[in-house]
Amino acid sequence: MKILKIILPFLIITLLFSNISARDIWALKINGIINPVSASYISHYIETAQDEDVECIIIQLDTPGGLMTSMKIIIKKIMNSNVPIIVFVGPQGAQAGSAGVFITMSSHIAIMAPGTNIGAAHPVNIGGSFGKKADSLDTSTMNEKITNDAISYIRSLTHQRNRNEKWAEESVRHSISITNNEALKKNVIEFIAKDIDDVLLKIDGQTVETESKTIVLSTKDKTIIHKPYGFHREILDIISHPNVAYILMILGFWGIVFEIKNPGMIFPGVVGGVCLILAFFSFQILPINLAGIALILGSLILFILEVYITSFGLLTIGGVSLMIIGSMMLIDYTIAPKALFAISLNVIIPIVVFTAAFFIFAFSMALKAHKIQVTTGVEGLINKVGKAITDISKSGGKVMVHGEIWNAVSEEEIPNNSDIIVKKIENMNLYITKKMEE
Repeated sequence: MKILKIILPFLIITLLFSNISARDIWALKINGIINPVSASYISHYIETAQDEDVECIIIQLDTPGGLMTSMKIIIKKIMNSNVPIIVFVGPQGAQAGSAGVFITMSSHIAIMAPGTNIGAAHPVNIGGSFGKKADSLDTSTMNEKITNDAISYIRSLTHQRNRNEKWAEESVRHSISITNNEALKKNVIEFIAKDIDDVLLKIDGQTVETESKTIVLSTKDKTIIHKPYGFHREILDIISHPNVAYILMILGFWGIVFEIKNPGMIFPGVVGGVCLILAFFSFQILPINLAGIALILGSLILFILEVYITSFGLLTIGGVSLMIIGSMMLIDYTIAPKALFAISLNVIIPIVVFTAAFFIFAFSMALKAHKIQVTTGVEGLINKVGKAITDISKSGGKVMVHGEIWNAVSEEEIPNNSDIIVKKIENMNLYITKKMEE
């Protein structure tokens, strides 16, 4: 019994320490534009980690920038997290540009890999997105307001994390960008690490102040769990690319219009409907300008009218012009950085040319088909030559047309065995005239 009393405390202590040492480290990876999909990915795991026994979360970041709204969602989650968040700008050759600067500055510990850079966080336009400097079209007053707002925001983040506020302001005001070594010297980051394993060695024993508590990190020899981006997010990332969303929208329009002109084909309508659904879903992620969509729809109407109206090519020129302008206006650049979200002209020009050719050719063929005289069925008897097999008058008679015997009516008396011509058909009676001798 005495032995048990001595051993029991040691067992309890051992279990407690083994439980602490078993705490895992989660690793997330962002490689691309900061958008609602990446914001959802990071937010989900930060929220989940609050209820899990997680030592810390490492976000491996490589981004040129992105949307301000998505950036702020991520920052709010980091700032209010009870789990330490480490941002690692890596691997080697990576960057934390524009919105990535703000996310890095909000982290509890900021680390960069060799050969990386951070900076250039000037607001791109009056919508408050981040990227290159605002162009000359922005009004100076509004640009100054947005710039000052971004400066105050990043200064508050760096002040909260005891980092270099002056450099942060310069990064926003003058788009300053620095290397990993310069960032370490200027107190922009805490460490330089080669990879994730090196990150664990650097942060081991570091004290972190989270939203509600102080934590001393124990990361040496801990298990790293790499949290997947998820197949559904991979798909969303693909279809939310401006070029892909644009192509899906045009394919959707093609399919729907082709189905309307050829009812019952089903396949074009189904494909077109699916493409439009995917396109409009991506438009919920992308900042879309409705005027752009309206112009593209207007261009399609002009292409269709070209077939029915003799305009000597003016409608086609108008349709091409509207489609190019609408395509270039499709993304709202007052919300999204043009450098990151612009639809490529290498995609727009071929699609516009092919769309014009597609509609003009398809509708021309359809119009010609409608103008061809019917040669089968009852309508195919119109203007056909037959022979009277009885005398025919207003009261009726019989004729032979295409080897078939029909009831016939004529306004003039037509004797038996005369050649006749069918003029119209009503209620299965042929209205005929006598064929004039040549």
